[in-house]
Amino acid sequence: MYSEGDLESAVAAGAITAEAADALRAHVAAERSSPAVDEENFRLITSFNDIFVTIAIVMLMVALGGIGGAMHAFVAAALIAGASWGLAEFFTRKRRMALPSIVLLLTFVGGVIAGPFLLLGDADLEDRLRAVLEPLIFVAGAGSAWLHWHRFKVPITVAAGTACLAALVFALIAAAIALDSGVLFNSIFLPLTFASGLVVFAFAMWWDMSDRERETRRSDVAFWLHLLAAPMIAHPIFYSIGVTSGQNIGVGSVAAVLAVYIAMGLVALAVDRRALLVSALAYVLFAVTWLFDRFGAVELNVALTALVIGSALLCLSAFWTPIRAKVVAHLPTEVREKLPVLGVLPA
Repeated sequence: MYSEGDLESAVAAGAITAEAADALRAHVAAERSSPAVDEENFRLITSFNDIFVTIAIVMLMVALGGIGGAMHAFVAAALIAGASWGLAEFFTRKRRMALPSIVLLLTFVGGVIAGPFLLLGDADLEDRLRAVLEPLIFVAGAGSAWLHWHRFKVPITVAAGTACLAALVFALIAAAIALDSGVLFNSIFLPLTFASGLVVFAFAMWWDMSDRERETRRSDVAFWLHLLAAPMIAHPIFYSIGVTSGQNIGVGSVAAVLAVYIAMGLVALAVDRRALLVSALAYVLFAVTWLFDRFGAVELNVALTALVIGSALLCLSAFWTPIRAKVVAHLPTEVREKLPVLGVLPA
């Protein structure tokens, strides 16, 4: 199984010509009846060996955590972070294994962040000093992600670093509120999450616009950024509607949920990313289940909800390319020129 990154590398190395790579892409798109640009290809598992190695890595990390934890929790985090970098030198830099690389990135950045937090947890510090030091940990997390990206170029690394920067903003604002005012952080948490999600979404689109044909690693980077942005955008919207608490749910709320989900679907079609649809799916399922229950289908409410939503998503998936073509056709020309290219299959 070969990814777009492998084809790009083969062309760069002179193993195959760019024309041959394009012909291969066209052949695969015709065989699948779906253009490659609409498939959102990204490397996760290239073979069962990825799973085998990942299981071994997880077992090793658990062992290092237990051994280090016997001395101090900070030691455990340091051992995990150090081992993650060392293993990445082989499994990521040399073997280019997808799933192990993702796990090693997460354990490395997680170890860098968790270690100082665990150390501060045992320290006897004033609240003011603690509020100043804790945001610096996320700076270290973002810096470690940058170093990892510079060395290994794992696509999810950019999303991990972006998440650290978003957490840094949250921590700084929380510290400022705790020190300077009595305003509860929860009162601004959701708007801040929504705003951060829009910023991450814009950042993801910047990566997408640099690879409109989705033939390079930049498309994989954009995929993980969209996956990060989607719940940050979806959750505040549906929370404000009242779906998450389940207390204000009603026919009007269900209609609002469906309207928002349709709007998200149009955005997902335009940018050719399904992350928004997936992140908002749980809220739609909850709302439609309540609707069936409200109108008497108590025993079958879950089954009917799954039938309706599942059928709709399957139809959308089956006809994604022609539906997207109609949506994009109604957009201004300057917008269309920045979106992923329309993957129109040859007749």
